[in-house]
Parts: sequence; structure tokens; C-alpha cells
Amino acid sequence: QVQLVESGGGLVQAGGSLRLSCAASGRTFSSYAMGWFRQAPGKEREFVATINSSGSRTYYSDYVKGRFIISRDNVKNTVYLQMNSLKPEDTAVYYCAAADRFRVTTVRLYDYWGQGTQVTVST
Repeated sequence: QVQLVESGGGLVQAGGSLRLSCAASGRTFSSYAMGWFRQAPGKEREFVATINSSGSRTYYSDYVKGRFIISRDNVKNTVYLQMNSLKPEDTAVYYCAAADRFRVTTVRLYDYWGQGTQVTVST
């Protein structure tokens, strides 16, 4: 199994940037596709971005395409989410997750989850 721990969340003004990190334990990280999801109060957890095991392919939600960038470093066992041009509607708890297949956008198809990190974008 793999254990995931997110970090880098915080408070940022609209239009600003923030970079989230997700550190994985163990030595099987490079076998998984990784995803970022977010959940705002009163809403279902929604897909943000995913990256394949090697890092050569990515896929984004239409809400963040052109603003967010997902990347990974398999030597450091870490996946990143660079968030630019942040909007108040981006405010949510952000979670990283691991899946067996690339382009998995459904919550129930991910096998492992981190604890989440809060991102708040002020007006």
C-alpha cells in the first residue's frame, strides 16, 4: 500500500498562486497514477487533475485547465499541484489520491487517499 500526506495549503488572495505537495511513503509510488481532488463545504468531492505513473501524461478538469499544473517526482515520491490565477471558488480541502489507471476521474476508483489540506482564496 501507499500512504499519502498533503501539504502547502493556506490562505491566498484572488489572482495569487499556491503550490501543493503530496508525499508518498513506501517504494511503490511510481506504479500509480496520481490525482488531485477537492471538496468545498456542502458539495461532493470533485476531480481536479491526474497524472500517469511516469509523469508523461496529464488530464485536467475544465474548471482548472490553463491555471493549474500537476507534476510528479518519482525519485522524491512526491506529486505537486501548482495553482495559479486562483479564484474564490477554488476554496476547498484538496486531497491527493493514488489509482491503478490513468485518467481516473471518479472518487470511488482511487485506492489510497491523503488527509487533505485546506486552500482558502480571499476576495
